[in-house]
Amino acid sequence: MSSMAAAMVALDSLTLNIVQEIHVRASLEVTFETLLEQLGPRNEVMNGTAMPMKLEAWPGGRWFRDLGDGNGHFWGHVQSIKRPTLLEFTGPMFMSYPVSSNVQYRLSETDGGTLIKFHHAALGLILDDHRKGVTGGWGSINERVRKAAEANRSFAAGGGKKQ
Repeated sequence: MSSMAAAMVALDSLTLNIVQEIHVRASLEVTFETLLEQLGPRNEVMNGTAMPMKLEAWPGGRWFRDLGDGNGHFWGHVQSIKRPTLLEFTGPMFMSYPVSSNVQYRLSETDGGTLIKFHHAALGLILDDHRKGVTGGWGSINERVRKAAEANRSFAAGGGKKQ
């Protein structure tokens, strides 16, 4: 293997790049608020077990799992928030080792609802188990956001009328 090829293999082992698009049949506002709920107090693991998180939805706010009695797991900080079009985190996420992540949710209006463009980029010592499970994990969260927003779409900011 050439040194250039070896360098590329080494770089690939240190990076993670996940991109997903989620089409939601609900307003931008309903989708954004549902995103905050699903990433926060209504968060679950892939098998449906509750894993509520604390999400302080302001710049610099923490995103973490509170286990009580001062115990928990820090996932990241809110790097940017621009209601209802952007939510961005920076931090280790679910990885408890040397790694830095950037997670972005960019929302835009589309015909018939909202388009969420999701991107998770990470650099560090990423374990194979996390690399294998992360796409499904984010996919599960993003699917729950879609379903919950679509179920709540009748309660839009416009006085609770169906959209």
